Amino acid sequence: MPLKNKEKGKKSGAQKKKNWGADVEAESRHRLVVLEKELLRDHLALQRDEARRAKASEDQLKQRLQRVEAELEGARSEGKAIYAEMSRQCHALQEDMQSRSKQLEEEVKGLRGQLEACQREAAAAREEAEQALRERDQALSQLRTHVADMEAKYEEILQDSLDRLLAKLRAIKSQWDGTALRLHARHKEQLRQFGLTAGSLRPPAPSL
Repeated sequence: MPLKNKEKGKKSGAQKKKNWGADVEAESRHRLVVLEKELLRDHLALQRDEARRAKASEDQLKQRLQRVEAELEGARSEGKAIYAEMSRQCHALQEDMQSRSKQLEEEVKGLRGQLEACQREAAAAREEAEQALRERDQALSQLRTHVADMEAKYEEILQDSLDRLLAKLRAIKSQWDGTALRLHARHKEQLRQFGLTAGSLRPPAPSL
C-alpha cells in the first residue's frame, strides 16, 4: 500500500474515534441531565409530599390545640364558677359563724350573769343558813340553860314541898291511925248487921 493511503487511513480512523468519543460524551451528558431532571422531579415530589404531610400535621395540631384551648377555657370557666360558688359558700359560712359566735358570746355572757347571780344568792343563802344555825345553837344553849335552871328550881320546890308534906303527915299520923281504926270498926259492924263477914279485913297501916 502506498504511504499516502496509509496516512489517509490513519487520519480517517482517528477522526472516527474522535467522533465516537464525542458522541459517547454527549450521550453521557444527556443521560446525566435526564437523571438530574428525574432526581429533581422526585425530590420535588418528595418535598410536596412532605409539605402535604407537614400541612396535615399542622392542621391536626391546630385542631388539637383548638380543642385543648376550648377544654382549657371550659375548665377555666368551670373553675371560675366553682371558685365563685366556693367563695359564696365560704362567705356565707363566715357570716353564719360570726353570727353563731356572737350569739354564743351573748349566751355565755347571760349564763355568766346568771351564774354570778346564783353564786351571790347561794352565798347569801349560806350566810343566812349559817346565821340561822348560830341563832338556833344560841337559842338551844339558852334554852338548855333555862331548862337546867327550871329543873333545879322545880327540884328545889318539889323537895321543899315533899319535906313540908312529910312534916304534916308526921304531925297528923297519930290522929290518922285513930280515925282509921274507928272507921274500920264501924264498917265491920255495918257488915255484920247485913249478915256479912269482914273476912281478913284489917285496918290500913299507912307507911310513912
